Amino acid sequence: MKSDKLGVCVIGAGRAGMIHAVNFAKGIKNARLTAISEPNRKTAEKACHELELERHYRNFRQALEDDDVDAIVVVTPTDYHKDIVVAAAEAGKHILCEKPMAMSVAECDEMIAAAEKNRVVLQIGFMRRFDQSFVYAREQVRQGAIGEVVLVKSLTRGPSVPQRWQYDIAKSNGPLAEVNSHDIDTLRWFTESEFKQVYAIAGNYRCPEARVEFPDFYDNVVLTATFENGMQGSIDGAVSVRYGYDARLEVVGTEGVLFVGRLDQSGVVTCNRNNGIKAPAVESWRNLFTEAYRHEDQGFVDAILNGRPPAVSGHDGKMAVKVVNAGNQSIVEKRPIHLNK
Repeated sequence: MKSDKLGVCVIGAGRAGMIHAVNFAKGIKNARLTAISEPNRKTAEKACHELELERHYRNFRQALEDDDVDAIVVVTPTDYHKDIVVAAAEAGKHILCEKPMAMSVAECDEMIAAAEKNRVVLQIGFMRRFDQSFVYAREQVRQGAIGEVVLVKSLTRGPSVPQRWQYDIAKSNGPLAEVNSHDIDTLRWFTESEFKQVYAIAGNYRCPEARVEFPDFYDNVVLTATFENGMQGSIDGAVSVRYGYDARLEVVGTEGVLFVGRLDQSGVVTCNRNNGIKAPAVESWRNLFTEAYRHEDQGFVDAILNGRPPAVSGHDGKMAVKVVNAGNQSIVEKRPIHLNK
């Protein structure tokens, strides 16, 4: 470190990238935003103006040559993750890689090996593990508040129309990766077990513009699972739902049930004779998980400075990718997939 604060470069200045960039520019202890890397000139210039930042790179390799950069945050399309992470590790930079970690288990293995060889921190961006409600719920389950866990159900539905590259399953791994990676990790977290078998069904109901050129794209998916410890799981994912951002969790136990999350934005419900009952819906994941992203970024910095393993490891990212690949295989082959075969 060239200063008393960890220098961080965010690679990718899109919506998620700017969340991390703003955090490091304004609110993460013992860290500072040194630069951004963004290939689109207009996007880079807009980000620098908003962040009051002078330094940006069009090519991420330039950032890796910057001695003021101690760590990077990777927020690019998934198929770029592996090359960036491996190059960063070889340059001695610590890495926070947004989910999904990579396109395949083999890519994940290469990323993990590079981080271990070069002794840098590799943390994966599952911010729900840093969300106060999810953390509290996890502790309640561990304390036996609902008995033994039987079933974990998690859903994520987003309002946004996918970007064009996301229609291509070969480049994005589809909504199971882009949307439901969080749900997959949540199921692993709450069951404390690995997926044993998955069966998934999917279809394109809301994105007609993708049907001709990308016939395998799906905007709605349901995945059921069994776990190595005998527990059950269910995931519901959707994009372009229009009505709002929806992220909820239900854990069924032998002696009770636990719920996390709600669709209404504020808990305020209005009722009158003209419009009936109305409640504002959560508009975006950026609204819902603002504090979780901040705690995630702080946790990354703390892990580096304190020399401890990150809260969410490369292995966690790899296991989610393994389930995504199995789920997509199940959709295509229309049969259950055993993950250990």
